[in-house]
Amino acid sequence: MTTQLTPGKQLGFRRMADAAGRFKMTAVDQRPPIKSSVEAHHGGPNWDDVARVKTELLAALQPSSTAMLMDPHYAIPHGWTVFDPRKGLIVTLEDSQFRDTGQGRFSAEIDDWSVGKIKRMGGDAVKVLAWYRPDISQEVREAQHDFVKRTGEACARYDIPFLFELLVHPVDSDAEQTSEYTEMATKHSDHVLASVEAFAGADYGVDVFKLESPVPAKGITGGDASVQVLFDQMGRLAARPWVMLSAGAGKPDFKTVLEYAYAAGASGYLAGRAIWLDAFNSYADWDAMKAGLARDSVPYMADLNRLTDARATPWHDHASYGGEGLRFVDPTAGFRHGYGDI
Repeated sequence: MTTQLTPGKQLGFRRMADAAGRFKMTAVDQRPPIKSSVEAHHGGPNWDDVARVKTELLAALQPSSTAMLMDPHYAIPHGWTVFDPRKGLIVTLEDSQFRDTGQGRFSAEIDDWSVGKIKRMGGDAVKVLAWYRPDISQEVREAQHDFVKRTGEACARYDIPFLFELLVHPVDSDAEQTSEYTEMATKHSDHVLASVEAFAGADYGVDVFKLESPVPAKGITGGDASVQVLFDQMGRLAARPWVMLSAGAGKPDFKTVLEYAYAAGASGYLAGRAIWLDAFNSYADWDAMKAGLARDSVPYMADLNRLTDARATPWHDHASYGGEGLRFVDPTAGFRHGYGDI
C-alpha cells in the first residue's frame, strides 16, 4: 500500500530537501550539551551566551544545509533575523527535560508550545525526540506511544510533516549510564530495530524517521556485511523516508554510518554535534569557535553533502510513495473540496 502526501506535508518535504530530494539538515536545537558548557563557564545559567552560540552555528552552517532544526528557547528568538528563509525550518516540540524512572523516560512537549504554534510561525516540519526501548516499563511505554500518537494526529490536523527521532537509553540494570543526548556504546541492535518497528504503524503519523545507527558508531569501520544487514533491516522497518542522526559521533565515524545508511536507502542526514561540536569546544573563545566552524565544520559538511548527492535516495522516490512522492494529491480543480479545514 502506498502513501499519498497531502499538499502541506509535501511542501514541507520539498522545503527541507534540496532540488533533487535529498536531506542535508543541521541541528542547532540541542539544549543540554550547549547549556552545560555555558553554565560551567559562568557558574550558572546564561541565556545570552547559549543564544549567541546557536546564532553563530546557524550563521556558519546554514549555507551548507537544506534545512535547520531550531528550538523555541534560544535558536529561534535570537537567531531569527540571521535565519535564511530560503532554508527549511524544522522546529523542536519536545522538552529537553524528561522524567527518568530508571525503567524508562517520560517525554513531553515544551510548556506552552504546540504543533499549532509551530505551523502558525511558519515551520516546515515538527521534530520530536522520544527516548525508547522495548524493555522499558509498560507505564512508560504506553505514555511514550501516546505522546507520539497525539503529535502525529496534530501534525495531520495542521498538515505539517512529523519528523520523529528515536534514541535508545539506559535503564537501571545497564552498566552504562548517561542522561545526555548521546549514543549508548553498549546499546543492543535489537533495541534500536524494535523501537523503529514500534512506531512504524500508520496510526502514529510519522512522516520521516530520524534514526540512530543500529550499532555503536564509535570506531565503526566500513565494508562489514553483518552491519549492512542491520541497516538494511532498519530501513525496511521504517517503511518511509528516513535520515541519520549523529548522536555525538566523531566526524569520520558519522561519515561511515552514512555510507551504510545510504546503501540501505536513507534520504540524507539531520546532524548536529558531529558537525559543530569540535568548534564549539573552543567556547568561550568566540573567535576560535568561529574559526573552527569555518576551518573544520563547513568543509566536513561539504564532504557529507558530496556523499549524500552521490548515494542518498531522494525522498520522493521512496517505495512508500510508489516512487511518485511528488504527485499532487488530486490534480484537478476539485481538490479543494476534499482538502480538510483545521
